[in-house]
Amino acid sequence: MNQIKAWFCRIFSNPEVLVLVGTLLVGFLAIFWAGDVLSPVLASIVVAYLLEGIVVRLQLLGMKRRWAVIGSFSLFIALLSYAIFGLVPLLSIQAVQLAQQLPNMFQQGVEIFMALPEKYPEFVSEEQIELIAAQASSEAVKYTQEVVSFSAASVLSLVVLVIYLFLVPMMVFFFLMDKVQILSWFTSYLPSNRRLTREVWATVNQQIANYVRGKAWEILIVWCTCFIAFKLLGLDYAVLLSFLVGLSVLIPYVGATVVTIPVLLVAYVQWNFSNEFLYLMSVFFIIQALDGYVLVPLLFSEVVNLHPVAIIVAILFFGGIWGFWGVFFAIPLATLVQAVMVAWPKEPIALVE
Repeated sequence: MNQIKAWFCRIFSNPEVLVLVGTLLVGFLAIFWAGDVLSPVLASIVVAYLLEGIVVRLQLLGMKRRWAVIGSFSLFIALLSYAIFGLVPLLSIQAVQLAQQLPNMFQQGVEIFMALPEKYPEFVSEEQIELIAAQASSEAVKYTQEVVSFSAASVLSLVVLVIYLFLVPMMVFFFLMDKVQILSWFTSYLPSNRRLTREVWATVNQQIANYVRGKAWEILIVWCTCFIAFKLLGLDYAVLLSFLVGLSVLIPYVGATVVTIPVLLVAYVQWNFSNEFLYLMSVFFIIQALDGYVLVPLLFSEVVNLHPVAIIVAILFFGGIWGFWGVFFAIPLATLVQAVMVAWPKEPIALVE
């Protein structure tokens, strides 16, 4: 106990350590207690990180920052307008069509299960099938109730979405245009003894920038590749399913497993166990393998390497605390923990008699 007390007094007598711990604690509490309220701010920061890469490249070409910001922001507004008026309606139409087909898919699944006792009586009994069917029916009823509740709350969600569509672009523009002033204002409230905090921030800032931009490219590449493959093979709901596959890369390891279920389900309902089904599954798993073993190492070569177990633990921990944003920033937050551990003062503990 005396050794721990001596270590505690020696480490926390360092003002730089106190500044670092205080900054991390304030940031953690702010996001924990006001994460939902600050979600448009977090979304704006993510977009600003994406556009900052374009701004920097335009500045390297000789363009002044003001015009580089205006050019990159105009590109963002153009893409956002296309997504709102072109992509979202198409995704909505296919989502409604897929929802209308869910009862038929469910019925086909029930028929397959009911036929199992006849084909494999030594492995599956009729009582087991009836129990599974009853449980599936109850889950279907719960799902229907959730859909109704979601529809009832959709009006409020639409209002919030419209507000965000005005707030986020405005904050993105000011984050880019007044980046230096905002950072100077923020750091002016920090103590002068913050060398340790600057070291950690420099590492984490670079990792967040690389991660956000790399993740955006990964989503776009996986989405487009899956859309082309699904479209060429004639899979129904190609736009919606490829979009889901693209978004699945936000959650490493887990997302790819979850998104495989709807792709398999739609392909089976459309083709059963035919050659088309096997072709689609082969192409889909090849894309997933190329994403995991080729694309990710190329895009995230500058990001600090983390063990898969550390990534999964970070997803579970930060996702449980902060929901979607915790899942999205799980790897940067894990990098933050690693950076703090690396920068933390390491002093030998003197033995206390």
